[in-house]
Amino acid sequence: MHSLLHTTKFGRSPHEATVISWVLPSEPSPTIVALCFAAVVLYARGANHPEAPSSRQSRWSALSFYLGTALIYVALQTRFDYLAQHMFWIHRLQHLVLHHIGPVLICLAAPWAAIAAGVPLPWRGAASRLVNNLPVRSVYYILQQPVVAYLLFDGLIYFWLWPSIHFRAMLSLHEYECMNWSMAADGLLFWWLMLDPRAREQGARMGFGLRIVVVLLAMGPQLVIGAYLSLHRSTLYDVYEVCGRLWPVAPATDQEIGGLITWIPASMMSVVVGLILWQRWIRNDDRVRSPSARVAAAESIASQ
Repeated sequence: MHSLLHTTKFGRSPHEATVISWVLPSEPSPTIVALCFAAVVLYARGANHPEAPSSRQSRWSALSFYLGTALIYVALQTRFDYLAQHMFWIHRLQHLVLHHIGPVLICLAAPWAAIAAGVPLPWRGAASRLVNNLPVRSVYYILQQPVVAYLLFDGLIYFWLWPSIHFRAMLSLHEYECMNWSMAADGLLFWWLMLDPRAREQGARMGFGLRIVVVLLAMGPQLVIGAYLSLHRSTLYDVYEVCGRLWPVAPATDQEIGGLITWIPASMMSVVVGLILWQRWIRNDDRVRSPSARVAAAESIASQ
């Protein structure tokens, strides 16, 4: 039971933790460290690459990307992860970061062109072969279908919050890591599908209107499960009694706060993203209707 092992490592009380223990991971993951480090380095290299002007990023985009990556790192590789294994409401806050806030910030930056431009030349061939690999592209295509993306996004929340599954995941290191990895990966896939800055005619999989509908629909199941957890009187997650809660908080209160985090902030992320998409939709319509755009379209038709 990995959560119980952490108690020995960090001490009996959360107040005994040193400054160093707050920034060091309770369960070090070289993979997470390597991925976050590589993402930051490649983005920094490619954000203003002279040979790839299309990848140049504004300061706000760079800030959004770095902040989103940092939040995911903090949620998985600092003492915050240890706290999330001993308090249900902190666990829900962790998944709010992994599944919503971190991925939204990263996808708002649209960093993929910059990251690609930052890959060193000797590695670009291998990276291209990996990305364009048929099985990889096939899986990505399936996961980016609107219905699949929607069901997977809300389905993972329900799956990992199912009491018996949650109990096992919190006491098994491999299942716990699988839970967190799946939430972060799905968050990146879903929010990129929603926040792709391109319009449908420019290559995006979905139009802005359909994206707004999907984002708002995704809010419904989160409202339901959040309200259920907050208003349910009996304890659903007694695994935190096994792990040992860090503070003398009643199980019902811990569950109520966790439900509120799932109910309100997570759902509000859908509202925020919906407003961003609405603004982009209006801006795209203005661009399409502009005289210069109409002239360019007419010239394109005449040349065919």
